[in-house]
Amino acid sequence: MAGMTFDTRHFGEELDSLKRRMLEMGTLAEDKVRLAMRALVQRDQKLIAEIAAGDAAINQLHLEIDDRCFKLLALYQPMAVDLRVLVAIVKINGDLERIGDLAVNIAEASARYITHPPVKPLIDLPRMGDIALRMLKRALDAFVSGDVSEAQAVLAEDDTLDGLKSQIFRELLTYMLGDPQKIEPSIDLILISRHLERVGDHATNVAEDVIFIVEARDVRHQGDPTTRL
Repeated sequence: MAGMTFDTRHFGEELDSLKRRMLEMGTLAEDKVRLAMRALVQRDQKLIAEIAAGDAAINQLHLEIDDRCFKLLALYQPMAVDLRVLVAIVKINGDLERIGDLAVNIAEASARYITHPPVKPLIDLPRMGDIALRMLKRALDAFVSGDVSEAQAVLAEDDTLDGLKSQIFRELLTYMLGDPQKIEPSIDLILISRHLERVGDHATNVAEDVIFIVEARDVRHQGDPTTRL
């Protein structure tokens, strides 16, 4: 069987190349979300349309990385940490692809929003975007360095993002109750806040995968009492 002979050097080279491709995908996803938020704040119709047109480059990388992961699994049948790395890359790959989709969703909601007068100055939404992108960058940095403490820091930031989303919802609800003309654009801002929260959730997934790689420990649902023995 092909998997019976484990060529450590060649496997390591393939794995390093795969990690680099995944980081390229992470950079594309980060840039797309950042541009989507800039387009919203600047009400840049052209940029919004470009982002809403799709994320073909990210989708292509998603397919390539999955294919290469499965080939490495089949050819080398890795064990222990090497197996955990490949499994984590498959999962992270999916999270990054979804972040690209969320950037498109943000642009689509922004395209509707800018057809209306501004509901309010955009302060907390850009702040959410900054936090979500910082979480993603830190999670990917933790993946590269195998830094569990950095991954834990990403998990800690998720509560801040959730709190901002709830704050934005309450504030926009007040605007909607006070002026029916602001209902439609306010709903789009609420949707954007939810998309940004999901970006943070995917960054959290990446950070959890880093802990899984390094410590062989699954930290998902730790706060869920239903998972306790």
